[in-house]
Amino acid sequence: MVRFEGVQKSYDGEALVVKDLNLDISKGEFVTMLGPSGSGKTTCLMMLAGFEPATYGEIYLEGEPINNVPPHKRGIGMVFQNYALFPHMTIAENLAFPLQVRGMGKAEQEERVKKALEMVELPTLGGRRPAQLSGGQQQRVAVARALVFEPSLILMDEPLGALDKQLREQMQYEIKHIHENLKVTVVYVTHDQAEALTMSDRIAVFNDGVIQQLSSPEDLYERPDNAFVAQFIGENNKLAGTVQEIDKDKVATVKLDSGDVVKAQAVAVNGKGDRTLLSIRPERVAIAPKKLKNTIVLDGTIEELIYLGDHIRTRMSVAGHNDFVVKVPNNSGHHVLKEGEKTTLGWIAEDCRALDYNIYDKDHG
Repeated sequence: MVRFEGVQKSYDGEALVVKDLNLDISKGEFVTMLGPSGSGKTTCLMMLAGFEPATYGEIYLEGEPINNVPPHKRGIGMVFQNYALFPHMTIAENLAFPLQVRGMGKAEQEERVKKALEMVELPTLGGRRPAQLSGGQQQRVAVARALVFEPSLILMDEPLGALDKQLREQMQYEIKHIHENLKVTVVYVTHDQAEALTMSDRIAVFNDGVIQQLSSPEDLYERPDNAFVAQFIGENNKLAGTVQEIDKDKVATVKLDSGDVVKAQAVAVNGKGDRTLLSIRPERVAIAPKKLKNTIVLDGTIEELIYLGDHIRTRMSVAGHNDFVVKVPNNSGHHVLKEGEKTTLGWIAEDCRALDYNIYDKDHG
């Protein structure tokens, strides 16, 4: 459906915002471009929409090159973060506008508008103006306007950014269900990992103008390719160390900087002497674990307990790090934890990944 082939983008002729992008998106797919500010994801969307020219390379839509096709002739629906509704028009007139510019007859316009309003569950609000609607309702109208002329491709640029948390989560499911029902192709841009995980068939994680990993939500979370992806997607514990050996099954023996020796899946390390960051998810760690086969056990001290309803976020001091997080399920019969308590913690070696030694701070890019 969409192909980026060797696409590069520079605004000043020197620094590349997008570097040699090759990406295929299938018909009916929901692909999210995810990354921190300045990673190149929005630039890619704007090049696909036609609002920005590619400096180098070619973009194809349904097999046809579109670099020289103006935006209004690409037949792409677009949903912006600020909704971009015409304030002087009614909701029905806003929805009819894309149909008018395509020369559609009045009767068909009315039928399409009615259908689009029903699809976003606003059938009675066609006579109102945008200012008379809530933020969530305006967002639904923006989605309906992008769908009303039945494009084969819809682009969404941070469309839920202005909504509060509860409404944002509700709209994620609504957009996902609309996509599933219509089988339309969606390319979605966000910096919100939870949003990307909830909605997407595949996620392209961008950093510094390059796709770091392109995978299903489950693969990205469970099997990150590098330290950047592991740290950017969800919460992640990292322990620094040096590889001592890698066996024939791609299991690395790693000596942590604290002196502890552990085993992990060798993912982004090549051999003895490589520096590595071990990645282990907080929910994969158990406190006072049962001695099962391939279980890594370390000593730790509980530094802080935060009650979060379904689990207790437990910050521990482990192997010289005082920010190691364990998510302890809040179920009856569980050992009652206390701050300052010394205990053991552990995980199965298969859940730990030896990644590249890339210190990435999510808050400071």
